[in-house]
Amino acid sequence: MIITVCAAFTLTQENNYGLARQKILFREIGHEILLYSGDSTSRVLPVQKIAENEYQIRFENEFTFQSNSLVKIISRTLAKENLSHNYVVNVLNCTGKDIIFGYAMADNVKDDIMPCSGRKQPKSCYVIDLKFQQKGFTTVQKGYSFAGVFLLAFMGLIISGPVKNRKQIAPANNTVKDGYQIGHTLFNPHKRQLITKEIIIELTAKETKLFQIFAGSPNAIIERSRLQKEIWEDEGVIVGRSLDVFISKLRKKLEHDHSIQLINIHGKGYKLNIDEATQVKKL
Repeated sequence: MIITVCAAFTLTQENNYGLARQKILFREIGHEILLYSGDSTSRVLPVQKIAENEYQIRFENEFTFQSNSLVKIISRTLAKENLSHNYVVNVLNCTGKDIIFGYAMADNVKDDIMPCSGRKQPKSCYVIDLKFQQKGFTTVQKGYSFAGVFLLAFMGLIISGPVKNRKQIAPANNTVKDGYQIGHTLFNPHKRQLITKEIIIELTAKETKLFQIFAGSPNAIIERSRLQKEIWEDEGVIVGRSLDVFISKLRKKLEHDHSIQLINIHGKGYKLNIDEATQVKKL
């Protein structure tokens, strides 16, 4: 109890520190977007707080962006601070009058709103507006909540002991034989591994078989019936929902590489979408 109360008041006093961290996180979003557009030198301007729970990211120079990649960058970065749900993103022109692209993310995936995905926007001056839903907790309440979670997590670690992390750091001289170079990711089907940004991500047997099919036919629609037959035919029973679950898990494991994306083609199947600047190479 003493630890929990002390932690709560410490978090209350450090509220400004948390806000500063969020602004740095938003600048990281700007940095990643510029890198993806090929700009590694121009500046991300200071983040502006324009209203309660609403911020704007501004840039020194014009840039271009691909809507799906922008969504991916923002979602992955916000997840670092548990901000990846219940927010709205609008990309405005620099006059602030016209919305060029926008979408909304919710706790429930079916409530997400994402029009005009997959479109590349021309080079221009853009402002990214991030608006988060007001949760209704006071800073003190958040302090008690976070401190309680921290205490429970600490007790859980004592009881359960160390847990093996499925993400490992790849050696600097890592090579893959009889695998694939897909975008910026190495795929090793024999070891059931994806290697992206020097991080090794383990795959299950079914995830490996599934991704090998996509790797063999990049940028092509793979029908659901083919995927179900080739992955589950040995089991005798095919459950339609199983494919969707494995696709979702595989998509999560590919989120570190902005150049590739596993997309749903409604009524047909799925496609491994790869940026034109990259390719699939058999190793």
